[in-house]
Amino acid sequence: MTAGERRTRLAPSPTGALHLGNARTFLATWLLARQRGWRVLLRIEDLDGPRVKRGADHQALEDLAWLGIDWDEGPVYQSSRGERYRAAVDELLRSGRAYPCVCTRREAQLAASAPHADDGSSIYPGTCRDRFRSIDQARKVSGREPAIRFKVPEDALVTVDDEFAGSRSFDVARELGDFVIAKSDGTAAYQLAVVVDDSAMGVTDIVRGDDLIDSTPRQILLYRALGMEDRIPRYAHLPLVVGTDARRLAKRHGDTRLATYRTRGIPASRVVAMLARWLGIEDVGDEVHARELIGRFDLSRVPREPIVFDVSTEAKWIRPSGG
Repeated sequence: MTAGERRTRLAPSPTGALHLGNARTFLATWLLARQRGWRVLLRIEDLDGPRVKRGADHQALEDLAWLGIDWDEGPVYQSSRGERYRAAVDELLRSGRAYPCVCTRREAQLAASAPHADDGSSIYPGTCRDRFRSIDQARKVSGREPAIRFKVPEDALVTVDDEFAGSRSFDVARELGDFVIAKSDGTAAYQLAVVVDDSAMGVTDIVRGDDLIDSTPRQILLYRALGMEDRIPRYAHLPLVVGTDARRLAKRHGDTRLATYRTRGIPASRVVAMLARWLGIEDVGDEVHARELIGRFDLSRVPREPIVFDVSTEAKWIRPSGG
């Protein structure tokens, strides 16, 4: 890494195959990077062990290459970086910024005092905050292996200046609550792992779906607690691709896996053309290659509302050449 160098990352999770929604976000990230001269790192976020599917990482690499999306470094696997995560957790425990928690997810949700976030998810009520002097005591008293939660300061007001979504302030203690940074099996949780990795890898710019926008204030608090406030990236959160039921694209909306289009003989250029339309790029025709879009992508023209995908969209735009 050189001084002043800007870097972004593509970070697929091998818990399933890449679908059209993932592809749209990755294409937007890649186009911005190639426009603005950022380096692109590929990171495989494979910490969710029970849900990781064998071979999904290699399929993700093949899918990205098929679309015409390349990268400058990687792939780097999070599963090989456990020591870094443990060191960060230990530092937060020593500084009193984190604590052991023996509550199960169900217990936290059923706690009578637990409020709920805007999306309906429960906010941890702080049952184990200041309850134990150490992990060993938590384990001995409860007979359970504790998870580790970050202790959100009571006055934590975090403002996120998002390049696409605009400025938004979060009262993190009230709106989100203390959150898990290490699971009971010792595996780092998403919020901590991405902060440790983005900092270590020099990531300066992140483009991702707006379903993760409330992760941003949590991650900013972790940067601050770990003494890395000067490394907080710039963010751009884009609306998702959703089904006709307004829910995030998933199996219930049909098979939108990139691998399926590949095996059906659909040209990548047709898929890229549809993704380009979803990113607000006009007059691309039925087929276009990713590199042809670098000079045409404009972040300010990306639609502000979620993209609704249905089978009629697929029938219209994604078909074999000459079909």
